[in-house]
Amino acid sequence: MDHDLYQYVDEDRLRSDITQTAEFGSVPVEEGNCRTVLTGTEANKQVREYFVEKLEERGLKVCIDAVGNIAGRWVPDNVDPAARSVATGSHLDSVIDGGMFDGVLGVYAGLEAVRAMQDAGLSPGLPLEVIAFTEEEGGRFSDGVLGSSVAIGDSSVADALATTDKAGVTLGEALEEIGFKGEERLDATAWNSWLELHVEQGTRLEETPVSAGIVTHITGTIRCHIDILGEANHAGTTSMESRTDALTAASELALEIESVTNEVVKTHSKTAVGTVGQFDVEPGSINVIPGSVHLGVDIRDIEYQSMERIISGIQQCLDRLEDERSVETTFSRPYDIEPISMSERCIEALHSAATQAKISTIELHSGAGHDTMHVAKATDAGLIFAPSEGGYSHSAAEWTDWSDCATSTRLLTGALYDLANQ
Repeated sequence: MDHDLYQYVDEDRLRSDITQTAEFGSVPVEEGNCRTVLTGTEANKQVREYFVEKLEERGLKVCIDAVGNIAGRWVPDNVDPAARSVATGSHLDSVIDGGMFDGVLGVYAGLEAVRAMQDAGLSPGLPLEVIAFTEEEGGRFSDGVLGSSVAIGDSSVADALATTDKAGVTLGEALEEIGFKGEERLDATAWNSWLELHVEQGTRLEETPVSAGIVTHITGTIRCHIDILGEANHAGTTSMESRTDALTAASELALEIESVTNEVVKTHSKTAVGTVGQFDVEPGSINVIPGSVHLGVDIRDIEYQSMERIISGIQQCLDRLEDERSVETTFSRPYDIEPISMSERCIEALHSAATQAKISTIELHSGAGHDTMHVAKATDAGLIFAPSEGGYSHSAAEWTDWSDCATSTRLLTGALYDLANQ
């Protein structure tokens, strides 16, 4: 490793790319920085065009696949163009009223790593690719990480393009509209390895404090959809003993999910979490007994068995509610991703780069899902966290100091160079 490489990471250049990207889809707020960039919108077109422009400025060959994934490939002189590349990147879409660093830091840190190697006059032994995946946040067309699921073959191109938003527009139509529906399919199994840099979205790094986190595991996620059907009736004329109230039954379930999860944390896994994030009541009138409730439930942990324990508790509670409250229930779990470990090879490359660059790090797990959890099924993968001030994310308050952005980018750069020369 050439120690001078780290000096070529340009904090001002990285900052310029991130702040410019934050202007696309920006939402006026009194404090902080806010952006809404949903897949296939005009703002999404703008962030994509800017990224492609920046890739081409440095001579990277740009490819856009059939679901809009963008890849910029750098083949240094004397490197076999057909060699398996070392890839890095993240995503450019956001949640509604999201922050300016989520995803964007990882994309432009990847490009900055390439620029630093070029400026240092270094030639890694393998090609490098910088990736921007489509629809990571799931803000318009999916439950999330759609582009990376296609890249590893878990989802087909046809199925992905056929997904629709609430207005019935397909992903394929939206990508056509903004000019980013390409051809073929980005294939993550063709990569030698993969690294992603992302803001932590928590406070562990800030509390330690260290400059960066090296992720060892990404939690699995099970998302459940539950419907509880009672009987809507007049709030004034229906006696208490005659009611089949869907909302009171749903309230019991919500409290039971909290209780079961706390028990799992206490007895099996301290990293388990369970959240009732959706609670839709019908008909929703103050003078009508609720006839039905839809619940959206999110279960996560680094141990799949613990997640299943929580699911089992939910199903037992539903059985009891049917018996005791005479409601009908339905349960589905359409989104089911198992926890995954990061590659030892990538973790070692990150530790080596941290030592070389004198960057303080800790190992930790990720409680949020990222494209890396898909890519890790296809090739050796690693994930880096940069500190998040106050732990805020998916909001205007999201903030990572520019010095921390640069430091974590140096860590990424060193590890990418190491992986490309093994």
